[in-house]
Order: sequence, then structure tokens, then C-alpha cells
Amino acid sequence: MGSLFEELEVREVAARVRVEELEAEIAELSGQLDLARESLERLRIARETVAEVLAEMTPEKAAVDVDADRPTGGEPVASAYAGAERRIIGVLTVPNWQPGMGAEVLPQVYRDILEVVADAPGPVRAKQIVPRIGLPVETGKIEGTRSKLKRLVERGWLDEDTPGMFTPARRQTTKSPNSR
Repeated sequence: MGSLFEELEVREVAARVRVEELEAEIAELSGQLDLARESLERLRIARETVAEVLAEMTPEKAAVDVDADRPTGGEPVASAYAGAERRIIGVLTVPNWQPGMGAEVLPQVYRDILEVVADAPGPVRAKQIVPRIGLPVETGKIEGTRSKLKRLVERGWLDEDTPGMFTPARRQTTKSPNSR
């Protein structure tokens, strides 16, 4: 009968090891769950705080210029999270160029891009600009810079005569058909 008792002991040890492994796994998951709950609570509090601030703002304060592809300032949007209406507030970080407007109205990264394009002897590509503005030459950085270049073209700060080739804007001052 010695072998039966030995087999039961082996199985008991294996079961004990498995229980200890599962208890350790539960403890780890419990810690992760606590962290996730804390993160969720911080986000809930932030959302509620922002909703309170927006609710207290007057329409004059809330109406800010927004990019054309986003809802305009003050446009009510139903919120599934707050159960109330909120106003979308946007900021136009790259304004449309107007006569007399200097690059100082742009965020620093856009000013850096304009400077590199202006200093170049000819048209430049995004991948040529990236290292000159201090970013690593990585696909993500190149694509982000290309997006910024396209935005500068859309807003009249740069020209793109050939796809992917950017030059300083040749701001033509043509008279409209209605003016004399």
C-alpha cells in the first residue's frame, strides 16, 4: 500500500502548487483591477469637471474658432457618458494666412517647418524636413510632418505645386471679378 500513499502525496503536492500559482495570479490580477478602477475613476472625475466648467461658461466664452472639418463652437452634441448636452470647443491652431500676418501666430513646430522650407534652395519633401526640425527620421514622424505641411498649404502658408514637394507660398494678390 506504500505506492498508493506515495501517489496521493504526489497529487496533493501538485494540487497545492497549482493552488499557490492560482492564488498568485489572482493577487496580480486583483492589483491590475485596482489600478484600472483608479484610472476609470480619475477619468470619470475629469469628465464631470470638464462638464461643469463648460456648463458655467457663457456662450461668448465658449464660441471659439474651430477647424472646418469639426463641429462649430457651440454646436450641441449629445453625450452618452454625461447624459447631458455639451458644447464642442475647438481651437484653430493654424489660422488661414492673411496679409500682414506673421509666422509668430503659429505653434512653434509649424514655425520651424516654415523656416526650413523658406531656407531650402528649392521644393522640399517631408522626409527632408523631419531631421532639420529635430525629429528622428521615422515613418510616423514623417507622416505627421507631411500632415502639418498639408495643413499649411490648405491655410495659405505654403504651396505644393507637385505632390509631396513644398515651397514657400507665392501669395498672388489678384483682384476679384467684383472689384475694380
